[in-house]
Amino acid sequence: MFIGENPIHIKVEKNADIAEIVLMPGDPLRAKYIAEKFLSDARLVTSVRNMLGFTGTYKGKKVTVMGSGMGMPSMSIYAFELFHFFNVQKIIRIGTCGAVSPKAGVSEILLSDSVYSESNFAYTYNDYKENVVIANKNLNDTIVATASELGMQDKLHIGMLTTMDVYGPYIDYDRVLNRIPTEYKDKILGEEMEAYALIHIANSMNRSATAMATVADSKFSNVVMSIEDRQKSLDDMIVLALESIIK
Repeated sequence: MFIGENPIHIKVEKNADIAEIVLMPGDPLRAKYIAEKFLSDARLVTSVRNMLGFTGTYKGKKVTVMGSGMGMPSMSIYAFELFHFFNVQKIIRIGTCGAVSPKAGVSEILLSDSVYSESNFAYTYNDYKENVVIANKNLNDTIVATASELGMQDKLHIGMLTTMDVYGPYIDYDRVLNRIPTEYKDKILGEEMEAYALIHIANSMNRSATAMATVADSKFSNVVMSIEDRQKSLDDMIVLALESIIK
């Protein structure tokens, strides 16, 4: 294995520019939005390939927010470099997903206790052959408790996500769902594209990670969120993630 002494995809002036706790949206422009709206004294610390990363403070705690890009390969690059080169201890993915269960409605938040994927990602990474990875329980317990403190408990749903190699709305998801083992199929609340990779890398490196996703659309609903409603829902998830990761 060749890793090298320096990261290839993150470039900062000094390692201390990256906090030990990180929020990761997929979109680097969403990272910019979070930094500008929610962090104090935020500054751009890395912009290699326009994957923006910002560090500032939230309620006096140093926090980094950085984009991951789309899909497991992109997420895996940034998560690995953050853990390996910058001693990051905790990452919460904050993204959007499609609901595949009637249990969660549009604009509500899904928290992964586990993630299923039929991808070969983990096998390629380090010969892990299981289709399921488990999110960090302590981090999840903190998020659940914080949701209660913030009065968000009714819009937070805890369960399994499935991470896909293909953008769900562009394929027949039911075809994929039908070949997932029954023991998992009935637990899956939503589908997205990054959580499995993040959590597997964190588990492999003895770090803490989990994933939250706001439901942007659902096969069980015709609700289409307005721009304002979408932003409010995302802001709720961002606040929940920030309040949780600083504890």
